[in-house]
Amino acid sequence: MTTQVVVVGSGYAGAGAVKAFEDEVGAGEAELTWVSEHDYHLVLHEVHRVIRNPAVESKLTIPVDEIMSDRSTFVEGRVVNVDTDERAVETADGETVPYDYLLLAVGSTTAFFGIDGLRAHAHQLKSLGDAQAIHDDVSDAAAEATRSDPATVVVGGAGLSGIQTAGEVAEYRDIHRAPIDIVLVEGLDEIFPGNDPAIQGALRQRLEEADVEIRTGDFISKADEDAVYLGGGDDEEPTELPYDVLVWTGGVTGQQELEGVTLDKDERSNRVFAGADFTTSDDRVFAIGDTALVDQGDDDVAPPTAQAAWQAAEVAGENLARAARGAPLRTWTHEDKGTVISVGEEAVAHDVVGMPIDTFGGTPAKLLKKAIASRWIAKVSSTGRAIGAFGDM
Repeated sequence: MTTQVVVVGSGYAGAGAVKAFEDEVGAGEAELTWVSEHDYHLVLHEVHRVIRNPAVESKLTIPVDEIMSDRSTFVEGRVVNVDTDERAVETADGETVPYDYLLLAVGSTTAFFGIDGLRAHAHQLKSLGDAQAIHDDVSDAAAEATRSDPATVVVGGAGLSGIQTAGEVAEYRDIHRAPIDIVLVEGLDEIFPGNDPAIQGALRQRLEEADVEIRTGDFISKADEDAVYLGGGDDEEPTELPYDVLVWTGGVTGQQELEGVTLDKDERSNRVFAGADFTTSDDRVFAIGDTALVDQGDDDVAPPTAQAAWQAAEVAGENLARAARGAPLRTWTHEDKGTVISVGEEAVAHDVVGMPIDTFGGTPAKLLKKAIASRWIAKVSSTGRAIGAFGDM
């Protein structure tokens, strides 16, 4: 019987691994089944564009049949369990998909860190539906606001997603001349925490030029339907910050569906431990992307970024084919090729490989941001689709 390979997830890691596996596997060596709750791949690192303009949705969603070949099978459904004893994946609608080798690439979900009321009242930005809901609520809030009583959009977390979200809300405000105040809240003392001061300063400058208020050094300690509360404790009253729309981008954690899977995982984040070859504690199961903590040596793990997932997918897909034929597996080491972040129509680039300047913005950074997204779209789909999407990235 032909070896059955199953890939779960249609994010960067899953889509990229499917392409790499199909490029590597020989005729008759293995059969691939791709399982995902969506029948499209979402260009997630650009989904914040939908907050400004929902019409770009078609540029950010790539049907799975444009990615995989006719010789592979697609099953649409959310995976709710992996039975490693029976070697089977189970979906929410009761379908069972057997495997000989499995790649888990189910991504991550938003971490709310137990903050009272935050999960119930905040939008997150992990899907196309999330971005559409933020757009709708921002639009509704702006319609009810006035110049003397503007709507307030609070974005919690000033990492990459938070910065890009605030930038898109600012673009929406400016395009529609909407009465909106935007507040970006970060519990640590700096935006884009832990990164080079040069890119932190460049991002702060562009956010301030976009009229985004930045508040650092106070964690959100509570949220209700009308306000978030900053700081507090030690007999100190928290600062109340009213909002009309609240978005939380403050961290990632593993998917809940993995809790019952018998693989070695980090207890706090529920992410699966994986080696540099993506193997897990079960020799038939591989893990990649935000699903996994991929060992990079010296107690380090690969970052949960699109760039890392793109790179890792090439090797993971090849390793699935190698496992099917009983060949030695390759190991992977993440190579940081730089950072490019958008702030609305502006962008900041930092430490980009091959560029003579460490940190830069303007037209070169904007074009680079568009080129990165378009190159990925061309890789998993077609040059024509990439060209069509370039202007909206």
